[in-house]
Amino acid sequence: MKKHKIPSFKLLILFEDDDYLVVNKPAFLSSLEDRQKDINLLRMARDYHPDAQLCHRLDKDTSGVMIIAKNPSSYRAMAIHFENRHVIKVYHAIVDGIHDLKDYLIDAPISVIQKSISRIDHTGGKRAKTIIKSLKAYRKHTLVECRPVTGRMHQIRVHLSSIGAPITGDKTYGGALFFLSSIKTEYRIGKYEVERPLISRLALHAQKISFPLMNNLNKQIEAPYPKDFAVLLKQLEKNT
Repeated sequence: MKKHKIPSFKLLILFEDDDYLVVNKPAFLSSLEDRQKDINLLRMARDYHPDAQLCHRLDKDTSGVMIIAKNPSSYRAMAIHFENRHVIKVYHAIVDGIHDLKDYLIDAPISVIQKSISRIDHTGGKRAKTIIKSLKAYRKHTLVECRPVTGRMHQIRVHLSSIGAPITGDKTYGGALFFLSSIKTEYRIGKYEVERPLISRLALHAQKISFPLMNNLNKQIEAPYPKDFAVLLKQLEKNT
């Protein structure tokens, strides 16, 4: 299995004040304890600041912006902001197929059926709402913006899959692996080589977050695309 190098914590920081850290979490790094690895984002944050506490989570294979509180007061304040939906999160995803969506509301309840699997459940599921907007269509894929109104497990992944737009590389919810040969007709590999996917995870990135600081001023932070996501977009652009 390929090993993924994790940058130092300081290189992940996008914003810092006396109360909060905002970081750009790399893919393949767990937010909390991971039995398979000694390193996780919380441990890295506490090595940097002993009282650090994650205010929310991202799936291990999802990259992007996360808020970390530096003290109990700021953690409690952010928990209230999340509860009252004062925190606005925006994700970018590359999905299979061509889709023309303009602030399309998916309002479909979700249940967790296994430890790491969720599904649409109209009888016993919890309310879940996501707003989707197409940003750019390519030959066989679409870059979309996702704004989750609620915060259910795998909400964006399940909701996109439910409308026939699974996230590229998200095999759990019907997304196909992306091979360059699928869009580049002249693509060739050696006789004894096996083509590998261009991105080895689901193409989902937490791109932007807006939240109130302790002085009640609103702060907006954007997280640059990681290399694998940017490379995939570049290839889609070149072969459209």
